[in-house]
Amino acid sequence: MTSMRQISPCLWFDSQAEEAAKFYVSVFENSVIDHISRYGKEGFEVHGRPDGSVMTVTFRLAGHEFTALNGGPLFKFSEAISFQVFCDTQDEIDTFSDKLGRDGEQGPCGWLKDRFGLSWQIVPSVLSQMLRDPDPQRAQRVFRAMMQMKRLDIAALRRAYEGK
Repeated sequence: MTSMRQISPCLWFDSQAEEAAKFYVSVFENSVIDHISRYGKEGFEVHGRPDGSVMTVTFRLAGHEFTALNGGPLFKFSEAISFQVFCDTQDEIDTFSDKLGRDGEQGPCGWLKDRFGLSWQIVPSVLSQMLRDPDPQRAQRVFRAMMQMKRLDIAALRRAYEGK
């Protein structure tokens, strides 16, 4: 068996890897760009990128390593993959929703797409506990309330949980 250091997502962009990494690092505390690598003359016939242009950006968001790759327009993000941001307060939900959703699009149930097309879920930390409650009526009330929301509202979810 081999030893695995970690699993790290690689995000494919057309040509916005550096711009996206700088944006994400600005949104999350304890985040930093670690390294930027650039395309050289070698392989131009395959990658078609100008010598010296950004190839990859390695960065950390809240301690989690990511790589952004300028790979061209071949692949696009879809909602099939999203990143969850768990928030303890409504202020955190509002802050992350506003920052990540700026120039993007708001979706249902706390989902949004940022301006690069990457999907995020801005979720109250208590939501999974509420949805897993052994009382199915409580869990269903929370689910019903959540399904009617765009940005998740912790107070409204708690009221639903408590049957108020």
